[in-house]
Amino acid sequence: MSFDFDAYVTTALFDGEGAAAFALGDGTVRFESGESVQAHEGAILCAAVHPSGDGVVSGGDDGRLVWSKAGGAQELAHVKGRWIESLSVSPASGLIAFGAGRDLHVRDIADPAFTRVFSHEKSVADIAFDAKGRRIAVATYNGAALWYARIAEQKPQMLKWAGSHIAVVWSPDARFLITAMQENQLHGWRLSDAKDLRMGGYPAKPKSLAFVDKGMMMVTSGANGAVVWPFVGANGPMGKEAAEIGFDEKAMVVKVAGAPARDVVAAGLDDGRLWAAELRSGRIEKLRQDKGPPITVLAVSADGKRLAWGDEKGGAGVLETGL
Repeated sequence: MSFDFDAYVTTALFDGEGAAAFALGDGTVRFESGESVQAHEGAILCAAVHPSGDGVVSGGDDGRLVWSKAGGAQELAHVKGRWIESLSVSPASGLIAFGAGRDLHVRDIADPAFTRVFSHEKSVADIAFDAKGRRIAVATYNGAALWYARIAEQKPQMLKWAGSHIAVVWSPDARFLITAMQENQLHGWRLSDAKDLRMGGYPAKPKSLAFVDKGMMMVTSGANGAVVWPFVGANGPMGKEAAEIGFDEKAMVVKVAGAPARDVVAAGLDDGRLWAAELRSGRIEKLRQDKGPPITVLAVSADGKRLAWGDEKGGAGVLETGL
């Protein structure tokens, strides 16, 4: 199944029923079933599956947080004069967190009156809930800030490392926090003692990160293949070398996605091609070999059997991984 949306594809995702949806630069949310919802007056800058699993939550350059379903859209929040550029949701706690300027905002889907706002010295670049939805990590300038999602008055735990941190993920067991940096490297911390993990050697910026295989491996973009870091044992990747799968000297992997409970990972290349692989067996399925615009978004269904993709020119589709 393929689509031509004629707009930049901001996010691709699979909802709680395993159906694909796409958030676009023209402010619409398009569903695999064919429905289109005008969620924002301007561009959608970030999107995620609603914590209930039903529909899509999106943030836009109109300062609005919107919940879109096939039947229409509902505004959840409005921050006037700000862009909502980062977003994270937690099915476990029912919380939604979003970044607007230097502020982190938190909402509760079960309580419309609940709101928290946490401020930073520099802009919020990316945010992520831990697996239980109790803590939120914020990637910002010179490190990461850790907040308790529901506590109103608090000071964050600061994990410091010089430079601009642009993406953040927790390991599923919450023992490690990893950020992507403006430089060609990742940085990480072991949270039990805040010990630093230096994860370099990338030929390009590793902007896309995904944990797979029940948290035993983390896969990233930023090289000619997908880079795989081991997270087995007390020290995770500390003192260990990364592996690489799907190496292609003619292209760079710019997006990765995976099935959290399986060892299935997908990669999108800067020349429009797509592949999926089983990490343990090394089996690779070439899913899209025609070249085209760079892949901008990638999502893998929970069972690892379907892949949703989109590119910067508005091309998009849903494929079977064959794995």
